Amino acid sequence: MQSLINFLYRNPKAKFRQINRFGGYSNYRKIIRAQRQMEQASTYLPPISSSKDGLPIYFLTGHKYFYQTLFCIRSLHLVSKCCFRFILVDDGSFDGQLIDRIKQQLPGATIVTKGQILHNLQNIIPLHKYPQLHHKRAIYPHIKKLTDIHTLSGTPWKLVLDSDMLFWNDPVALTDWLTQPTGPLHLIDCDEAYGYSSGLMKDLCGEEIKPLINVGAIGLDSSCINWDSLEQWIGLLEEKQGTSYYLEQALTAMIIGERHTIVLDASRYIVNPCEADITNQQSVLHHYVDLSKEGYYKKAWQKTIP
Repeated sequence: MQSLINFLYRNPKAKFRQINRFGGYSNYRKIIRAQRQMEQASTYLPPISSSKDGLPIYFLTGHKYFYQTLFCIRSLHLVSKCCFRFILVDDGSFDGQLIDRIKQQLPGATIVTKGQILHNLQNIIPLHKYPQLHHKRAIYPHIKKLTDIHTLSGTPWKLVLDSDMLFWNDPVALTDWLTQPTGPLHLIDCDEAYGYSSGLMKDLCGEEIKPLINVGAIGLDSSCINWDSLEQWIGLLEEKQGTSYYLEQALTAMIIGERHTIVLDASRYIVNPCEADITNQQSVLHHYVDLSKEGYYKKAWQKTIP
């Protein structure tokens, strides 16, 4: 019955609000068309090689977001002289067709398949011991940025980038961190978006919570993640204050706690850029969340191709 109510009432109502926030149906349709043009254009992007000895960058991606991943990587390639190693982690949608496309457009990239991920999960956070993590992973894909990436072998420090970002100038702070990480790295959010009160988060993790952490670009030390704590925190957060779209961001802030962090300059690494930011391209990075999606689809990506 609840799923029927969601389908007939809540979901269409949410869609209607979304359309209105973007200026009504006519403009929303233009944004959707621009998104499809971006997706189609991604198929013609020239190959960018991944270097075996390059600075490692992780993406959780798949069929729905791979076109964005390609444009993010292309924009980075255009502004940085560094060599990068791209690790593409299966969000659950990889198939032979997508793997062939990755090999063609990102030759040399490391592909982490669902089978490899499940093997790691079973060894490090098995279902019988971490039912909350596995349940959330099944219904809330964002948490895979923690569970699926930070159970991978390799260097403990891992930088994960969201795909819906574009680089406009050399990200020196980012590449410096990749060369020698000295603490967690993160973006500054445009608004606090944890989904839970900082008081509750502090009570559970026992540390002050840094404000405005955004995980669009997030560098963490896998060896410092306490999976037992995450299992407990999820249950208590949701028991006391319900479910939240921003759970992964809240958990990340709790993992970081009071640790010294490398904070990317919010005036240069911009979350939710305005129209002027998108037009002048004077900053280093744009993370296209919320209403900035319109500029992302209509204008920004086109500036990365001739």
